[in-house]
Amino acid sequence: MTFVVVDASVAVKWLLPQQREEADVDKALQLLQAVGRQDMRMLQPPHFLAELMGVVVRLAPDHAERLFAAVQHLEISVADNAAVYQTAMHLSRELKHHLFDTLYHAAALERRNAVLITADAAYYRKASSLGQIILLQDFPAT
Repeated sequence: MTFVVVDASVAVKWLLPQQREEADVDKALQLLQAVGRQDMRMLQPPHFLAELMGVVVRLAPDHAERLFAAVQHLEISVADNAAVYQTAMHLSRELKHHLFDTLYHAAALERRNAVLITADAAYYRKASSLGQIILLQDFPAT
């Protein structure tokens, strides 16, 4: 079974696909469909839901409760063990990047058959050499 770690830059496209500045919404929705079919399983760091809903409340406050309810239907495994935090701290120091972003990558790195899918090109440029990360725009079409 393949595990995907989806950061908030991708998941917000699921909830707010109509946002004009959002690119690769079609790829994000294909990914969501693959998760829904259970072709892939979601593995997320513990702050995923808080970060995602923080963006939603800012961009679409009148729809936040309904969108929160929709997210609750996803089957998500949470990666919150000590190794994930240690890896995230190491990545944060080495890459000089925010811990919340590195937690997503650490969740993928600490699990065999897991990959981080991100739309955050700046983080991708810093971390791609470490593996287990792809840009949403490179997600294979189904």
